[in-house]
Formats: sequence, C-alpha cells, structure tokens
Amino acid sequence: MALSFCGNDRGSNAYSVDKGVLDNGCFVDALNLVPHVFLLFITFPILFIGWGSQSSKVQIHHNTWLHFPGHNLRWILTFTLLFVHVCEIAEGIVSNTWSNHLHLFLPALMGFIAATTSVVYYHNIETANFPKLLLALFIYWILAFITKMIKLWKFAEASLGVQYLRFCITALLVVLYGLLMAVEINVIRVRKYVFFANPQRVKPPEDLQDLGVRFLQPFVNLLSKATYWWMNPLIIGAHKRPIELKKIGKLPIAMRALTNYIRLKDSYEEQRKSPSIWKSMYQAFGGPILLSSTFRYMADLLGFAGPLCISGIVEHLHNSTEIDRTNKTANMTFGVFFMSSTELLQNTSVLAVLLFLALVLQRTFLQASYYVTIETGINLRGAMIYNKILRLSTSNMSMGEMTLGQINNLVAIETNQLMWFLFLCPNLWAMPVQIIMGVILLYYLLGDSALIGAGVILLLAPVQYLIATKLADTQKSTLDYSTDRLKKTTEILKGIKLLKLYAWENIFCDRVEETRGKELTSLKTFALYTSMSIFMNAAIPIAAVLATFVTHAYIEEVRLSPAKAFASLALFHILVTPLFLLSTVVRFAVKALVSVQKLSEFLQSDEIGDDSWRNGEMYMSLELVRAKMKRSYHVHSALCWFVSIILNRMVFVCIGEWVIQVNDGFFTWGSNLSTLTDINIRIPTGQLTMIVGQVGCGKSSLLLAMLGEMQTISGKVYWSNEWPKMDFSYKNRYSVAYAAQKSWLLNATVEENITFGSPFNKQRYKAVIDACSLQPDIDLLPFGDQTEIGERGINLSGGQRQRICVARALYQNTNIVFLDDPFSALDIHLSDHLMQEGILKFLQDDKRTLVLVTHKLQYLIHADWIIAMKDGSVLREGTLKDIQTHDVELYEHWKTLMNRQDQELEKETEMESQTTLERKTLRRAFYSREAKNQIDDEDEEEEVEEDDDDNMSTTTSRRSKIQWKMCCRYLSSGGFLMVFLMVSSKLAKHSVMVAIDYWLAAWTSSNPHNQSLISQVTHHCCFLFEMLSFILYIIVILKLMFIILCGAAIALCLITSLTVEFLGVAAATNLHHNLLNKIIHAPIRFFDVTPLGQILNRFSADTNIIDQHIPPTLESLTRSTLLCLSAIGVIAFVTPAFLIALVPLAVAFYFIQKYFRVASKDLQDLDDSTQLPLLCHFSETAEGLTTIRAFRHEARFKQRMLELTDTNNTAYLFLSAANRWLEVRTDYLGAVIVLTAAVAAIWSTSQSGLVGLGLTYALTVTNYLNWVVRNLADLEVQMAAVKKVNSFLSTESENYEGSMDVSQVPEDWPQHGEIKIHDLCVRYDTMLKPVLKHVNAHINPGQKVGICGRTGSGKSSLSLAFFNMVDVFEGKIVIDGIDICKLPLQTLRSRLSIILQDPVLFSGSIRLNLDPERTCTDDRLWEALEIAQLKNMVKALPGGLDAVVTEGGENFSVGQRQLFCLARAFVRKSSILIMDEATASIDMATENILQKVVMTAFADRTVVTIAHRVHTILTADLVIVMKRGSIMEYGKPEILMEQEDSLFASFVKADM
Repeated sequence: MALSFCGNDRGSNAYSVDKGVLDNGCFVDALNLVPHVFLLFITFPILFIGWGSQSSKVQIHHNTWLHFPGHNLRWILTFTLLFVHVCEIAEGIVSNTWSNHLHLFLPALMGFIAATTSVVYYHNIETANFPKLLLALFIYWILAFITKMIKLWKFAEASLGVQYLRFCITALLVVLYGLLMAVEINVIRVRKYVFFANPQRVKPPEDLQDLGVRFLQPFVNLLSKATYWWMNPLIIGAHKRPIELKKIGKLPIAMRALTNYIRLKDSYEEQRKSPSIWKSMYQAFGGPILLSSTFRYMADLLGFAGPLCISGIVEHLHNSTEIDRTNKTANMTFGVFFMSSTELLQNTSVLAVLLFLALVLQRTFLQASYYVTIETGINLRGAMIYNKILRLSTSNMSMGEMTLGQINNLVAIETNQLMWFLFLCPNLWAMPVQIIMGVILLYYLLGDSALIGAGVILLLAPVQYLIATKLADTQKSTLDYSTDRLKKTTEILKGIKLLKLYAWENIFCDRVEETRGKELTSLKTFALYTSMSIFMNAAIPIAAVLATFVTHAYIEEVRLSPAKAFASLALFHILVTPLFLLSTVVRFAVKALVSVQKLSEFLQSDEIGDDSWRNGEMYMSLELVRAKMKRSYHVHSALCWFVSIILNRMVFVCIGEWVIQVNDGFFTWGSNLSTLTDINIRIPTGQLTMIVGQVGCGKSSLLLAMLGEMQTISGKVYWSNEWPKMDFSYKNRYSVAYAAQKSWLLNATVEENITFGSPFNKQRYKAVIDACSLQPDIDLLPFGDQTEIGERGINLSGGQRQRICVARALYQNTNIVFLDDPFSALDIHLSDHLMQEGILKFLQDDKRTLVLVTHKLQYLIHADWIIAMKDGSVLREGTLKDIQTHDVELYEHWKTLMNRQDQELEKETEMESQTTLERKTLRRAFYSREAKNQIDDEDEEEEVEEDDDDNMSTTTSRRSKIQWKMCCRYLSSGGFLMVFLMVSSKLAKHSVMVAIDYWLAAWTSSNPHNQSLISQVTHHCCFLFEMLSFILYIIVILKLMFIILCGAAIALCLITSLTVEFLGVAAATNLHHNLLNKIIHAPIRFFDVTPLGQILNRFSADTNIIDQHIPPTLESLTRSTLLCLSAIGVIAFVTPAFLIALVPLAVAFYFIQKYFRVASKDLQDLDDSTQLPLLCHFSETAEGLTTIRAFRHEARFKQRMLELTDTNNTAYLFLSAANRWLEVRTDYLGAVIVLTAAVAAIWSTSQSGLVGLGLTYALTVTNYLNWVVRNLADLEVQMAAVKKVNSFLSTESENYEGSMDVSQVPEDWPQHGEIKIHDLCVRYDTMLKPVLKHVNAHINPGQKVGICGRTGSGKSSLSLAFFNMVDVFEGKIVIDGIDICKLPLQTLRSRLSIILQDPVLFSGSIRLNLDPERTCTDDRLWEALEIAQLKNMVKALPGGLDAVVTEGGENFSVGQRQLFCLARAFVRKSSILIMDEATASIDMATENILQKVVMTAFADRTVVTIAHRVHTILTADLVIVMKRGSIMEYGKPEILMEQEDSLFASFVKADM
C-alpha cells in the first residue's frame, strides 16, 4: 500500500480545496507542520555548531549557571506538552486504521521532536546565559499557537465537540502553547534582552560562585533534579578513586546549619509564653513538608494506574482491535475517522504505553517526596540543643538530673527520632487516601466480596500495630541491656590489669555474660516480633486474596475474569504497603511525641545566670560612667586619656586590691542543703592565693562557686579586674584560665589543646611547654605536638593529661588563673618544677592573679594569701604569718606535714618517678605498636589509595567486592542447620507464592464460556449436562487447591521469617561470646599495644551491627532477590520473547549496581566518620562545660559545632541523593521491564490469565529491584563489623592451665611467703629485648623488702613476674617450694595481693569492689575499711557496705578511691603483698597513718614494696637495687648506706 500524507482512499477528495483551503483537514495538518520544521531548521545549527565549541569554556558549574524567570514552570509545561503529543500520536495511529493518513500522526510526531528540541535548546541558552537566542523559541510558540488555533476553530465550525478525543487534545495544545508564549513574554519583561534599551545583567547565585559548593540539587534544572543526573560524575568517578570529604565540598548557604538554626530559633522564640517545638517546626519547615506531601499524593494516585491498565490489557487482549466499520463511517469528518477517549483506551498498545508513563511519573514523584522530607529532616537536627548545652546549669549535671548520657541521647537519639518522623510524616496523611482509593477500586472490580478482603486487611492492621509497639518496647529494653553490658565491658577493659592480678577476670566476665544473657533474651523477643511483623506483611495479602476470591466464587453469579482477578491482586499488594507502614509511622509519631517532650523539658531546664555575674555592680556602673564620659569628652583625646587614668584610680580605690570578693555566700549543687556555708573571702589582685584543706572539704566547689557554676542560696560574688594602664584591650578581662581537678582534653592535637583557640605564639608556647615539663612526653608521641589525643587519639596517663590542662591555663592571656589541684597526678619532682617555673616565674612575671587548690603544703611559703577550708566552710583566711600568729595549732599541724613533704623533693631525676614511668609506658606502647603493625595490620582498610594508575583497577575491584568470606563466617556462626532451614524455607515459600498466582490464572481462565451459555446448552443434550458437571467439579478442585496453597504459603511465611531472625541471634550469641573470652584471656601485652577505643568499638558499634542490623538486611536481601528472580521467571515463562529484551536490561542493571555500591560504601563511610566527631564534640562540650564557660569560649565551640554539623549533613545528603539516584534508575528499569512484558504479551498468543500473571509480577519488580542493590550495599558495609570481630578472634590467650593440677597445690599455699628467684629472664614480647636478665634473689618469710632503681631498671617488670604476667623465657620464681610457672594462672594470682599505683573502682557496691568473690564476712570487710581509714565515711553512706559506687568510682574523691584499693588488698589476707607506690593522690597526714598501718597489719607477712621514693623503704629488712634489668645491690638498708660508693647510698643522699 502506497504511503501518502493525505491518505489514499479510493474516491476521496483528499486534495480537494473546493470548499476552501482551510476546510481541507489534510491542509490544516500540513500547516501545523510549519512551526515544528521552522524550529528544527533554526535550532539545529546553533546547537551543533555553537555549543559544540563553547561548552568546554563555560566556567563555574556550567550546567547549573542560573535560571531564567519561569524556569520550573517552563519545564513542567514542556513535559505536559510532550505527554499530550504522545496521546496525539497514539490517537492518530489508532484512528488511521485502513488507509495511510500520515497527516493524522506525522505533525504530532514532529511536534514531539520539536518540543524535545525546544527544551534542549533552552537548557543550553540558560547555561551560556545568552537570552537573545530565546527569540527563536518565542517565534515558535506564536506560530504553533496560531496554527493549532486555526485547527481548533475548524473543529468547532464542523460541530466536533469534547466528545471527540482529537478536539480535546487540540484544545489542550492551544492552552499549552499559549502558556509557553506567556512564559517567554515574562522572560523578555524581566531580563529586557530584546525591545529594551538596557538589558538586565544577572549574576549566578552566590553559592555557585563558591567553587567549594558541590551539592547542586537546588540549582540544577527540573529533569536533572528528578533523575539526579548531576550525581553521575561523582558516582561513576567513585569507581576510579574513593570519594573524599573535599570531593563533596560544602553545602549551599540555605541548607547550612546556621541558616536553619536561626530559622528554627526565631520561630521558637516568637512564641513567648509557652513555646512549642511542633509549632516552631511547622513555621520553619512547613513549606517543604507540604510540598513533599503533594508529591506523595500524586505518586499514590498514579500507583493505581498499574492495576487499572493491567485490567484493561488483559480484558481487551483477545477482543478485536478493529472497530466496526459501520461505527467509523458515522464519525467521518474531513475524510478521516474521529474517535472518543474510551475507544482509544480499549487499545492494548496504548494501555501498555500509558502504564509505562504512569510508572515513570509515579516513581519520579515518590523519589522527589522522599528527597524533600530527608532534606527537611536533616535541616532540623542539632543546633538548638547545642546552644542550650552551653548555657546548661552545672547543678543539673552534678545532681544527676541531666547526665552526660542523657545529653548524648538527646543528640544521637531524640533529634534522630524527630528526623525519622519527618521522613515518614507525609505517609501519615497520604496513607488513608491510598487505602480509601484502593478499597473503592476493589469494590468497583469485585463488588461485595472486595469488602471481605479489605475487612481482613483492616482487621489484621491493629495486630500489625500491636507488634510494632511491642517491637519498639523490646528494642528499648535491648538498648538498656546493651548500654549496661557496654558499661561493664568498659570497666573490665580499663581495669584489666587489676582483674588479672587479682584473678577476678572470670568473675567480671560472668557479670558481662549475665547482662549479655538478658540482652540476648530481649534480642530473641525482638527477633520473634520482627519475624511476626515480616510474616504479617507477607501473609496479609495472601489471606485477603484468599478470602476475597473464595467469597467471590460463592456469592457472585458472574465468573471471575482474569482481568479483574489480576487487577485485584495488584490492588491488594498496593493496599498492604500503607497498612504495614502505617503501624511504623504511628510508632514513629508516638516516639516523636516523646522525643519532643524530652527536648521541651531540656530546652526549658535551668540555665546558668547571664554574663553579669562576673562583674560586680560597682564595676558595671563605673564601666557605664567611663563610657558616658568618653562620649562627652571625645573631642579632645588628651582629656580622654586623663579621664581614663582618673577612672582607673577610682576603680582601684573603690574595689581595693581584691579581684574577687564573696560576701555571706551560701552555695548548693541543687539540693536544699548548702554545700558551702557562710563563705566570706577575698582574692588579692595579681597575687598567689592558695586554698588548702582535707579531701572533700569543698575546695573545688569554692572555685566553681566563684565562677558562677553553683546555685547561690544567698550572698554575692563580686568581680573586678585589673585594668592595665592606658591600654584597655591588652588582656581579655572576661576570661578566667581554669584547669579543673579532673583533666579535660579535646579530641584534638596537643598543640590545639594547649593554645585552645588563642593565636599561636612560638616563644610563649615553648615557655609553657618547658614550665610543665611536657617536652619529653611530646618527643615520645609519634607526631610530636601534632599527635591527636583524647578519646579518639592516644590515651595519655593521668599526669600527662593534667599537665596539658595546666599548660592550657598558663598559655591563655588572661588576668586570672584558677588551678584546681594541679599537682594531684604529678610526682614531687614535676610538682616542684611546675611550682617554680610555671607558677612562681611564668605567672608571677605576668602579674596575673592565681588561685591554687592544693594538698602540697610545702608550697604554702610561696603563697601571698591562704584560705584554709574545713567541712564546706572557711576555717582561716590570711597570710602564712597571720595564721602563724592567730592559729598556732593549725600552723604546727601544717609544719609537721611540710617537713614530711620537704624530704620528698628530689634533686635530679636520680630516682624513678611516676612521670618517668608514664613516659616509659608511652614509649613501650609505641615501640610495640610499630612492631604489631608490621606483623598484623588488620585494621588497615583494603581500599588504600594507590598512587600508580596501574594499580587503580585492582584497587577498584577490591573495593567493589562483597566480602563473601565474611558472609560465610557469619552464617557458620549461626549454625549450618539454621542456614539450611533458611535457604530451603525461602525457596519453598517463593515457589508456593508463584504456584498460588499461577493457580489463580488457571482458575480464572478455566471456564471459557459464561454460566448462562452453559445453562442454555444443557436443555439440548444429556451428554453436555455431564460435561458441565465435570467442568464444575474441576472448578471446585481448583478452589480447594487454591485454599491449600494459600495456607501453605502463610505457614512458610512464618517459618522463613523465624529462621532468618533466629539465625541472626545464634550468630550474634556465638560471635560475642567468643570475642569476650578471647579478649578477657588475652595477655596483658595485648592491652598495651591495642588502643582501648578499638577494643571497645568491637563490643559497641560492631556488636550492635551484628545483633540488630545484619539479620533484617539479610532477610530483606534474600526476599527481594527471590521476588525479582521469580518475577522474571514468570514473565519469561508467559512470554519467552521477553528474554531477548532481558539481556540489555540485565547489563544496565549490572552497571547501575556496580557503580552505586562503590559510591554508597564511600559515602556511608564518610557519613559515619563525620558523625563521630560531631557526637564527640557534643559529649566533650557537656563534659568540659565549666572549663569552656570559664574561658568564655562558648561562641568558638558553637561555631565548631555548626561546621561539624554541616560536614556531616553534606555527607548524609550526598548519601541520600545517591540512594535516590539508584532508586530512580532501578525504578525506570522496572518500568521498562513492565513495558517490555506488556508489549511481548500483546504480541504473543498466551492465555489472558497468564498475561495478567506476567504483568502483575512485572509490577512487583519495580518495587524490589532497588532493594536488591541497597541491601547488597548495606550488607557489604555491615560485613566489615564481622571482619573486625573476626580479626580479634585470632588473638592468642594466656596459658591458664599450667603443668600442675589445682589439686596438687596446698589450700593454704603460700603459707610462709618465702620467695626464691633463680636466674630469671623476662621479656614483654617475643619480638622485644629482655627487660630482666639473670636475676637471682631470696626473700625470707615475713621480710619487708624494698626494690628501687632508676627509670627502666626493671622494678615493675619484676613485680609483674611474680604474677606470671610477662613472658618468663628463662629461670624461675619459686614461692614456698612451688615454681609459679607450673601453676594454673587462676590459682597463682588468687593467692597473692597487690596494691597498684592507679586507683581502680568498678560500678556496683562497695562490697563488690572489696570482695567480688563473696567469700568474706562483713566483719572482715569492716576491719579492712577501718585499717584504710574509711569506716566512718562508709558507715555514713546509705546502705553501708552495699552503698553505690558509680562508674569509675566518680562519687568518691581520688584520695578516697586510693584508700579503697588499699582496703581491697587488706581483705585478701595473703602471705605475700606487693606494693606499687600507691600514695600519689592522698594528703600527707593520711599517708603517714597508712605507712604505719601497713607495717602493723602485715607484720607477719612478706611485703615487697616497689619504691619510687626512697624514704618509704628505709625501714625495710632488705633492699634490692636494680639497674637495666639486673640486680646491682642486695642487702639491708643500713649496710648499703654505710657503703659510700653504693647506688642505694647515692639515692638516699639525693633524697635528703
């Protein structure tokens, strides 16, 4: 048949113009071609020639330069235009049935091409910012509008109305062209690029001029916004080189934390009387939430197009698409056929294309809704809480009303709950609409039986909600147990040395296992509810379909057609999702309400007073006077200068010489009882004030009261400041340099900790480092003072942390310095150096006012002013001379202690000190860490960036591989039976699901004729009657089989969900148990070389991932993968032609997932790595509040928080955009699969029931394709946790068995306490040199032995050798006739006692800390407490021996903790006691008593004292002097003293 534009009907007047040119339909259509041809003719040269050369030259994100007015409206109208053109093409093709009237669809096709070209052309003009070229588009819209208007006018003239589809399409096109013309006129009006003398010049947005801004979603065009096209370079580039922070850049200004914080703060503060967070959120972020909800509504409504199109395709598939000729002739006008819209929608090909477009649009709207809510949620986090933290009252913290944990929870949990609620918020109002629409459509398709199915779903929905609520409760209890377990694990790891020395590791391990048992019980309950939830989600649609179709078969006379059956099936699947999600959304809404309540309470909690507290009223008024006088006399500068001098004098006269004055002060920490009573003190300007008193008398509280941190019951604190002459800006008058008793460090470098935001001054910095003796410590650090310290860095010892805090206070250029017991963690030599160089020289030279809290009374002689405290009140105040005159008793008491302390001053570094020990530990840790790194670099990530391009491909392939080995390790931990059950039940379930749907197809297609026809035939023939009964019998069998299959599917749903969850619990149980046992029984060396944070991470983050994240990911991955595979299998079975199209689709899918997984992993890592500093910053701010506020650094910390929030938000937004990038692509891929399946079905000759089955399955693919990739990426990230845990499982344990049996060891061993050391050689590691070489010694029973020597001489190593804690590779130690190396470790360590240097207490009760084995009577415990001077204090506590000890013993002072440790050693009445110098943190009076107590309580026992201070061993029976791992001298102290050239004699001389 010949092609012709106007058709080739015989006898037609296609080319006749007798009635007028415009009355010829073909001519009018030809006229409509003109604008399209004009546009293509004009634009193609410009596009191909102009932009081909120019695109590379455009600077700044060139494809996002700026938008012309009406940018978004233009894109929306163009997309609508394209859709109408598609409808016009379809109508033309379907109308053109028996002759080739090309004019029916060719102009529409050209219109489609022209519309596409117009938007490409516009985009390029916008990119180049060259609006003059828009003139071509303006002319095109005018021409197109005119030609379409002529066509519409002719249709109206021929009385063709809205009942004809072509009339409606033409009218729509007229409207669209008119609107586009209006948009173009608006661009001319605003930009004035033509017809105006002065065109307007426009710059790109400010954000885009900053090349650091890489998040381009707000700036790109609508198409790129919808498809995340702008993400392509980042995601594809990630495959070649890992994504780093600098690659993702900064956020646009509108999305930064500061912008959103101000927005939320303003709306919160506008509500003066009763501020509501909900109202504030709505005012600040209501717009985006409404936009997101609109997108969601549109997506949900478009979702119903799928089932309706399937219904239409299946119904009309075998009906003739040829419409009766008689109807056609009736609708002939202009020589062509005009059809109605219903006729067009009876065409299966048209329905297939509509289904495809509806899916694409639905998915685009859905992803847009997700993105907008996520962006809004992220904008909400953080800033408000942080601002409050900086103003939080300290008493809230100290009285436990607001703990650090609660503050961290507010940041990490409550704000995230709120964010998640915002993510799910649009569902709350979109879901009811979705459910109502679904039920209406089901009723339309199936009648009353649909209500039965909907009823089943609605009846089971409350069960879903109940399960969801139970899940939330169980998760909360799991979290509580998890926190408790982690607390106990942390304590074990911090006190591991003590636990091993006392052989208590198994007792404390059992404590952890007991808590873990409770956690696992909770986890099993959680797993049960999770599996029930998954089961309900899978079983509800099956139950609804079963109820509906069986009811329909019995109550409806009309047979269920395949079209209705499969449309209903698809609708049930749509209905289940909102009902399943509704329970989750309601749960999150409830959680959000709770979170908002907590946040409201927090935001309304007590705050510290305003800034005025630091200035006395008099000072404030003088400041005002000065300001006024300056203004009055500003004319004459000399006069101003004179006035300022006079005012300075006035201030000095009025205030006197006191910088701080407290009058009648009563202060409390929040209870009604005052902690400090009747405080009347003065702090002299520019002088050294010392505050002294016994442990717990309120010295630290006094400093905090002066800083305004305590609640004032009555009285006032007056502040004035020194005013340097003439220069008012010389020092920061409002800042106090404060070093707290408990050292507080930032997670930053040593230098940043010391400078603390002040400008770096090299000379001053060096002076401070020298004054605090920090240089030797810095030299040991791997990167010097650029080494990161704090939680995430190197764990420094107490003394090193303390000195850094003191250095920070010295470095700051402030008038006033508060030092709270800076000597507590320092040895005597360092204390003296700090006193002389740091305080007396450095601070006094600067004429700074210093307030010093100390126990070191020997320094009182340096004090200009002394405040003596007792029981929360001031005992005495004045100079040392005043006190000597007025309180002789106190002075004499001090004098005794001063003489005692003076003896301890060391002359050089002759003797080993605590500091040198700390340095030795640090050195050893680094030496070993380097050795360990060479052997086993387990934590080194595989994706180290290679410099060579040759290695790039191998690196990439490594980065994109899933760790299958770790998957196998995880599954094997769960047990092979559970793995087998999971795999087999999953396969069985999905097979049965496919069988149900196949059965439904067979059932609905089983009776090709309707019932009425059969009943007519039965009148004629008995044989036919038998035939009918056979057919009915077949139908009954089919119904029964359908019911049986549905029942089996429901049962299998339950089995699969249970197996996956319990496989996860089994794996989590085994992995944690093995990890804990390996760690707890590892040699002490392991803890020296492995950072504590790294071990803790295995028990916290990694265990949490294994417990709660891997099982649901694994379940979701297997489910979505099997669903996709079964769907593709069914489609291929129904239409084998589909397999041809599957190849390119599979290739596309492979590349999408390959690129996404690598980028997603990088972005996930960035999100995690940027979230940690943010949370750390929050917790360290809360911890160091008093220091930050004393220094007046609130603004700096707030700025830092905003930066950290922005960095984390950038990573999170990019991750979210990457997820949307994936989902859009997999959704479009799914839509192509549906289109391909539909087209293949239309062309095939399959049964209509099977076609319905194939299309229903194709629809599910769109939902599950992206989940396959997402879950794969998640599992890859989560398996890293298994890998990290697995790396610790290869740690070697200590040899606990020994060669002797426990039964061979006497019960009372060691009964005498005789120690023989034979040729002993010891090392810390097989890689390291020996620390003890051929040591020989003999200690008789009951002897008091002192061991001394210089740093690194091996004294502490010898003490550890007694407990077999180090590698004894030669020689032996024999105690009471038994070689200790042969003994089981548990037996050896449980029979000896040791008092360590560092006080370690565990949370629980006092009884647990003294006797965790529960073997001692109360009397024995009280006796031990009495010996340790603690009996009265413990008796006063509620509960006595069962009184609570908080984490780390924080509710006791450092000195009291040390006393508890001494009591602990007394409880275990061993015949051998090892004493590592244990009196560093207690005052001298208590230490004197203790020395006597030890001698009396252990009179008949062997005591080995490791002496850091020689005077403590002068009364010993035997002294051992060590040097470089060997014994140099050995004998009684008196004899060694007599030998003038002996080492011991030189030590004693140095100590005098």
